[in-house]
Amino acid sequence: MTATMKSVFAGILCAFLSVPGWAAQTITIKGSDTMVILNQRWAETYMGKNPGVVIQVTGGGSGTGITALINGSTDICAASRPINQKEKSALQQRHNTTGVEISVARDGVAIYLNESNPLKELTLAQVKDIYTGKITNWKDLGGEDARIILYSRENNSGTYVFFKEHVLQNRDFSPLAQSLPGTAAVVNAVARDKRGIGYGGSAYAKGLKFCAVKADAASPAFMPTEESIASGEYPASRDLYFYTRTDPQGETKKFIDWVRGAEGQKIVNKVGYFPIKK
Repeated sequence: MTATMKSVFAGILCAFLSVPGWAAQTITIKGSDTMVILNQRWAETYMGKNPGVVIQVTGGGSGTGITALINGSTDICAASRPINQKEKSALQQRHNTTGVEISVARDGVAIYLNESNPLKELTLAQVKDIYTGKITNWKDLGGEDARIILYSRENNSGTYVFFKEHVLQNRDFSPLAQSLPGTAAVVNAVARDKRGIGYGGSAYAKGLKFCAVKADAASPAFMPTEESIASGEYPASRDLYFYTRTDPQGETKKFIDWVRGAEGQKIVNKVGYFPIKK
C-alpha cells in the first residue's frame, strides 16, 4: 500500500472511530499480489461511499489467501487462479463447504520484455522452451546473441501456478529462473535488464513492453487487450476471483455485488484489467 493510500485509509478510520458508540463493519481481503492494487482501489472507493465499513487489504499471493480462507483469518480470498481440489478438501474438512467462487475481473498473463529487445512476438511453445531451459539464447529466437535471463514469481503465487499449468504444461521451471516476491518486482527487473524476460498481470507494465503471443506457429499473434482477452483469442487469458467460505452475507455481499456492478467494473478498467463477462 502506498503512503498516500495508507494516509487515506488511516484518516477515514480515525474519523469513524471518533464517533461515539460507532463500531466499524470490517471486511478483510487477503491473497493475490496481482490483484492487490485493484483490491485497494475497490476498498478505498467503497469505504468513501459507505462510512460504516472498513475494508482491510493485504497481499502475499493467492496461496496465502486461500490458506487464510481455510484457517478462517480472512473474509475474502483474492486469487488469480482457481482453487484446487486439495484446497477444496481442506475447506470441506474445516468448514463443511468447498467455498464459493466469484469472478470479479479478467486478465491476460502478459509476457514482459525489455524495451530494447527487438522481438515482437513469441509462440506459447517458445515461451515454454525459454522457461524450461530448452532455449537459453535470444539469438535462437531471432534476437541478439545474449543469454536469456528468466524472471518468475514465487510458487505461492496464483500467476506462477497459472503460468506453469497453462504455458509450461506442468513442466518444471528452469533452475536458472529467478523467483521474485511480486509482479512489480518482475516488472522492475525486466525493465532494468535488456536480456530479461518475465510474466505477470497486464496492469503492471511500466517501463517495459509486452510481447505478442501466438497459440502456435500457424496462429496470429495477440497482445493482451480487452478485446483479445474477452474473446479468448489471447492465449493466456484468465479470470481473477474472490473466494468466500459460504455464500456472502450482509456487508460482504453488498461489497461484492458492488465490485461486480457497473461502478466496480469501471475501476477494473481504470486499474488496467478487464471487466467480467456478463
